[in-house]
Amino acid sequence: MTVEFAARLPLARNELDRDAEYRSTPDLERVLRDDPTTRFLPVHGGAMLRNTDGTLRFVDAAQVPVDATLLYLGRAVVDAPDAPAGTRFVAALVDDAAATGIESDAEAWENLRMFGTELSARDQGLAVEAVAMANWHAVHGFSPRTGSATESSVGGWVRRDPEGHQHFPRTDAAVIVGITDGQDRILLGANAAWDANRYSLLAGFVEPGESLEDAVRREVFEEAGVSIEEPEYLGSQPWPFPASLMVGFRARAVDGDPSAARPDGVEIVDVRWFSRDEIREHAGDTILLPGRTSIARVIIEEWYGGPLDLP
Repeated sequence: MTVEFAARLPLARNELDRDAEYRSTPDLERVLRDDPTTRFLPVHGGAMLRNTDGTLRFVDAAQVPVDATLLYLGRAVVDAPDAPAGTRFVAALVDDAAATGIESDAEAWENLRMFGTELSARDQGLAVEAVAMANWHAVHGFSPRTGSATESSVGGWVRRDPEGHQHFPRTDAAVIVGITDGQDRILLGANAAWDANRYSLLAGFVEPGESLEDAVRREVFEEAGVSIEEPEYLGSQPWPFPASLMVGFRARAVDGDPSAARPDGVEIVDVRWFSRDEIREHAGDTILLPGRTSIARVIIEEWYGGPLDLP
């Protein structure tokens, strides 16, 4: 992965020390609440609040309900106007009632998908970590081994059941690939769940016992019937919707008739080879492309040769 490519990945930026050792501090929740310098980030169903200048809105401990699940996110490594280096940050998972108490306007709570590109590197790192962990806690209230209720511990990074089993956060690896043919056109597919004219790169989850490269080859052939040459790694970024790590590749289709590309008809309902001229003339109009927060958009723009002036 080149430094230039990595710098363009909106959800891979970070200026935060996750400070894993501090998670084991005895009575950590009390310590964090008692420290007046701690910044608490309210998270409600994966949504957050922002200030008028676009920065994340933090609250003090008094605004955080005593029964809120707290997630220790880490500490700042650079000085900022709202928090000097060393400041500790905590996500507070709040319910509907607490969210209303913090912000009465429901529309003020915003989803990271919509504003991830607008945050500073520090705030972006905090938001991605908080959303990913919030999603994990939301679906691990009960032990998959015993069915017993679990409780958060170790700064929110472990859930324990009464039998003593520990459960840790998981991330699902998914590959995504920009495929070009002999005419340097790019292959995009339309998913059955999307708008009819929305196209993106082919992608899929890595299966157990499978390498990333094998997953790329398998997914592309399954979804579009295209065989590719050795895929080349580009970069990766978290995609906490709910728990993925998107691993980006580029590859060339093997020699042959590119018109042989065909959708699987289940997940992918259309596949097309696009030239740069077609993208320039129709993107944002008759062709909708992935949003700015996605790695798919960055890979497409790398092939295109520069940013696309689109949402």
